[in-house]
Amino acid sequence: MFEYELHRIRSAELIREAQAHRLAREAASIRRAARRSAGTRSAHGDSDERAHSDRPRRHRFARAV
Repeated sequence: MFEYELHRIRSAELIREAQAHRLAREAASIRRAARRSAGTRSAHGDSDERAHSDRPRRHRFARAV
């Protein structure tokens, strides 16, 4: 009987953790959607938006000769 009670307690803990995880994922999704709708720059940036500086874009890799 003791093992069964431990099982029920652990099961309830796992259910609460799963619910908290789903809630956190949903909140992150809502924040991402709000940022997209607000028109802020994404992590990769948008080509039609103005850059932070006026200097030309530096390429990631050196050009092969």
